[in-house]
Amino acid sequence: QVQLVESGGGLVQAGNSLTLSCVASGRTFSRFALGWFRQAPGKEREFVAAISWSGGSTYYADSVKGRFTISRDNAKNTVYLQMNSLKPEDTAVYYCAASHRMGATKDRNQYDYWGQGTQVTVSS
Repeated sequence: QVQLVESGGGLVQAGNSLTLSCVASGRTFSRFALGWFRQAPGKEREFVAAISWSGGSTYYADSVKGRFTISRDNAKNTVYLQMNSLKPEDTAVYYCAASHRMGATKDRNQYDYWGQGTQVTVSS
């Protein structure tokens, strides 16, 4: 089992930045691909960013490309999501997820473990 705990969410004004963290415990962190997803009220959970087990490959949703950066520190069992130039439409609960597949993937069905989520609210 892998337990994932997100932190770093909060209320920010549009144009500002926020960094989310997700700490994993349990099985070998470095063997998992990791991803960030988000879910706004009344909407389905959507892909935001993913990173391969080595950190060598990353993928982003078009809506966040150029503004968000995913990274990982395997020594700290932590994955990060740096969010810049935030917009009100980025408001959502953000979830980190871990996949047994070591390659980065956008498909939420490929993720085996999920955190509880952290709320990000961007005011205009």
